[in-house]
Amino acid sequence: MPDTFAHMPASPLPFADVPDAVHARAARVRLACFDVDGTLTDGSLVFDAEGRELKTFHVHDGQGLVLLRKVGIAVALITARKGGIVERRAADLGVQAHVHVADKRAQVQTLCGTLGIGLDEVAFMGDDLADVGAMRAVGFAVAPADAHACAGDSAHWRTRASGGRGAGRELCDLILHAQGRLAGIHADGRVS
Repeated sequence: MPDTFAHMPASPLPFADVPDAVHARAARVRLACFDVDGTLTDGSLVFDAEGRELKTFHVHDGQGLVLLRKVGIAVALITARKGGIVERRAADLGVQAHVHVADKRAQVQTLCGTLGIGLDEVAFMGDDLADVGAMRAVGFAVAPADAHACAGDSAHWRTRASGGRGAGRELCDLILHAQGRLAGIHADGRVS
């Protein structure tokens, strides 16, 4: 393979347009938490004939979560809805799943205690009212482009992509970039 393809191509996100204060917040992240519906999915609720819930996840978001995990950043999916498909997706990616969570802020605080980190070292991406408490508590609150205004107003940064359409990957790439790790991710998935 030619040397010019040894590393991943530059992210489509123009990092130069991201304020320094946002870079500083991303540089501190040791735990990245993601709401599911409306953040890692487009927010649609689809049920099959037997009443089973179906969700569509974007592969780019999943790759971003795996890359964070590979560089040592803990990743957790936190949803108020019941599990099943969320737990399956988390297992596929090798990340934590916390389902049927009534208080997302309390769940994030518990994770911080387990990891021995402060809330200022947490990123939380959410899109609606159930996420606002956690977003206001953490060091780096992020909302997808199409988030409800209550979540958008609580965010330090909004992605260009919508929920379920690459917003999660934008956050992952920004964290990796801010921590100087993006350039060390090779096209074959190896991390150096």
